[in-house]
Amino acid sequence: MNYRHAFHAGNHADVLKHLILSRIFALLAKKDAPYAYLDSHAGVGLYDLRGDQASRTGEYLQGIARLWRASDLPASCADYLQVLRNLNPDGQLRYYPGSPELARQLTREQDRLHCNEKHPEDGRLLKENLHFDRRVAVHLGEGWHVPRALLPPREKRAVLLIDPPFEQADELQRCVQALSEAIGRMRQAIVLIWYPIKEPGQLRRFYQQLAKSPAPKLLRAELLVQPADSAERLNGSGLVIANPPWGLEEELRELLPWLANLLAQGQPGWTLDWLIEEKTAG
Repeated sequence: MNYRHAFHAGNHADVLKHLILSRIFALLAKKDAPYAYLDSHAGVGLYDLRGDQASRTGEYLQGIARLWRASDLPASCADYLQVLRNLNPDGQLRYYPGSPELARQLTREQDRLHCNEKHPEDGRLLKENLHFDRRVAVHLGEGWHVPRALLPPREKRAVLLIDPPFEQADELQRCVQALSEAIGRMRQAIVLIWYPIKEPGQLRRFYQQLAKSPAPKLLRAELLVQPADSAERLNGSGLVIANPPWGLEEELRELLPWLANLLAQGQPGWTLDWLIEEKTAG
């Protein structure tokens, strides 16, 4: 395992993923009932953008740094930006939240977090970064085992993020298997899969497999910062969301075009559609 997310922290893919995650937390908070947040491949939880790894690639300069400087932010960015301000109170962008820290700040006292990281060193750092919050449990097991190990939780609601490093050729297929297993164990769970946009043929097979999954409904949101004409670079990224909360599709239809223009590195684009539409009675 040589993938370390610190090299890519705060890039355009993180911005898409974390903005959508922040909106899901906001929509779930409209009801008082608690929920559990599960993160299968959690990373270290917090990143120093001026550290050796992030500064070596500088990917955040074309991602979160653009959002940080933007003046015309949509209202749907407010929660995400507040987390960043909390981490950077002097107004200088340095620290960036991974999904666990974003979730920790945007969930409520009655909610619980289960963050799993298999990489030994990253797992140790994750524990150090989150140990002070009693709502958070850190697990050091295999990320693909999270659905069977932690679903269903005692809460009636759950959000599961599946965000593997995509170092192995079969990881898109394993994402579909994890989604199917999660829905099989908790049909109403909100399940998100993040994926890179590189090789079109692989993605077509991925979409076909997703469309055959047992998810009751499945929304696809993609952001391209440059044309998807090279498998050698990260052209963009996407999230498929099983059981998205009501209101998310409408928000994303406004947010994605703005985000595409803001983060463009070439000809940008975006997609928002249903791979599985909810079946209506009758």
